Amino acid sequence: MQRRFLSSLSASAGNSKTLNHRRWTVKQVTKSNFKSSLHEFRTSIDSSDFVALSLQTTGSYAAAWHRVSAIDTPHTSYLKAKYAAERYQIFQFALCPFSLHGSKLTVHPYNFYLFPRDELKLGMPSYSFSCQASRLTAMAREGFDFNTCIYEGISYLSREQESASKFLSGNPILPDAVTVPSSPSTVADTVFVGRIRSRVKNWRQSCIDSSSKTGDDDLVSSLRKLVLGSEQYGSRLCLTIDVCSERQVQLILEMLTEFSDDVVPLLVASKSRGTQAVRTVFMSSKEDKDLFKRELQDLENEENRRVRGFREVVDLISSSQKPVVSQNYLSDFTSIHAKFLGPLPSDVDNFSSSLSSAFPNVVDLSLLMKEISPLSNISNLPAAMSSLNRFFSPVDVEVANQGCVVKPDESNQMHGQNAVMISQLFAKLSTIQKSDKSSVQSNEDLQALDSDEQTNSITSNDENVKVWSKNSRRVSSENLVFIWGLSKRMTAAMLKKLLEKSHAVFAQEFDVKYLDRNCAVVVFWESGSSETFLREVNNEEQLVGSLREMVAEGLRVAGYETYKRACRLGFWEADLAEALDKTLESSDTDHDLDTKPSDINWSSELAINFDEL
Repeated sequence: MQRRFLSSLSASAGNSKTLNHRRWTVKQVTKSNFKSSLHEFRTSIDSSDFVALSLQTTGSYAAAWHRVSAIDTPHTSYLKAKYAAERYQIFQFALCPFSLHGSKLTVHPYNFYLFPRDELKLGMPSYSFSCQASRLTAMAREGFDFNTCIYEGISYLSREQESASKFLSGNPILPDAVTVPSSPSTVADTVFVGRIRSRVKNWRQSCIDSSSKTGDDDLVSSLRKLVLGSEQYGSRLCLTIDVCSERQVQLILEMLTEFSDDVVPLLVASKSRGTQAVRTVFMSSKEDKDLFKRELQDLENEENRRVRGFREVVDLISSSQKPVVSQNYLSDFTSIHAKFLGPLPSDVDNFSSSLSSAFPNVVDLSLLMKEISPLSNISNLPAAMSSLNRFFSPVDVEVANQGCVVKPDESNQMHGQNAVMISQLFAKLSTIQKSDKSSVQSNEDLQALDSDEQTNSITSNDENVKVWSKNSRRVSSENLVFIWGLSKRMTAAMLKKLLEKSHAVFAQEFDVKYLDRNCAVVVFWESGSSETFLREVNNEEQLVGSLREMVAEGLRVAGYETYKRACRLGFWEADLAEALDKTLESSDTDHDLDTKPSDINWSSELAINFDEL
């Protein structure tokens, strides 16, 4: 019988196994109950010490070599995660504020459905996003309700998009106070300011006169307003001054400080995100002025709440300054930065700095797992929990906002369980290590860049790449050479034998692994061998033997700098060979920010599973 993956009740049989180790209900939040849940979530944050998070995105990588692997430096790892974060969309954002007191873990699990809906008709947050077929299939098998996500998912705007929406919405904006005078005025500036000052002075005087004269009939009052260009802004008189440049806006705002006691300026935005006019509003008294500014602020706050959507939740976490626990630091926080803060910086250092301003305390669960011997080679959450249950006493869990066990027919309550499991695992690891909140380090100390598959961890501070696997050896990235363009497909073992017979440089110890179907990497254990090999291949006239034949048949080679340039230039082709070819042909001469050679813990177990490609 054909399985209907897109149904909210699909794959119920497949979920039975999951229910065995995922026991707790999670509050499911959509746009219909978002407003009421927001207050509850705020209370949960205030009463908790940590926040665990787990994201469900529409994809993680478009090609095998796009995954963060053992050969990646901190910078290339970040560029890969940046590409995925900008390409794929977050459909599910699971959060679990929690507290740990002794062996008692109190959790408040929530699962938010997200969808980038253009509710303001401004082209934000997104017109389109990519999907990975295998990821959507896996989500469907777990019973993910795509209808709920698309029709009831909570939209959002990033902080930068919110700032832009203020101009695009067309609502008048209260400008910042003018504190620094503009550059010296030209003759044209002086004439312009003099003309506007005279116009504003006459209009202001007419407003004062009209407030004191009550005997004029409606016709006289209307004619006076028409002659002076006076309009109504709500119940108050106003004057609109059209402008042609931001320079004129600055000059007008500086001039209006002369009338600041009873005139309040507003900026009228244009569709091009500039300013098309300055609107001056007359205040009848100081009390009226204060009231008007409060009304504007209340209106802006209400509008901001309406457009922020789910980002209200992100801002709550950020403002709480509570440590955030994640299993996939790099993948999770590049997505969070791209969707809720602003465009991702071009390099990892600026990313870390930008992220620290919003989330100063981030705990990478993978670092804690690495310190525990039974978990040093485990990356799967259920496997890690099972391993700890065998070796250590369990932690007592209390769900504060739900508190009931999942029933077999409540499969929709299963979504977001990973955040609960992360909090449980963190509690177990913290208990084992006898750690408490005082041991939580700053974001800069804990920024282990984690791959989507949780197989390795990268620390940008020491320029090292570390792979969690047995039998690893440290080697410099300068000793890596990429090989592609072979005339026929062969295994890594076959390629290694072929290379051993091709040149004397392969008489020394070396290793070969495929990164995708068409490109392999050669690791030379003898320093200087990689430079010798690259030099020999690029000098075709001096080549002899089988290596000459391989080059004649299309063999191409490149050093690690070419690989880093491919990532920096954004040549994310389906095949690494194509990306390296484009990089070699590129005329780009900019220097790579990541110029230091990195040490790599190379493992003989590192391999590509071609069934996953």
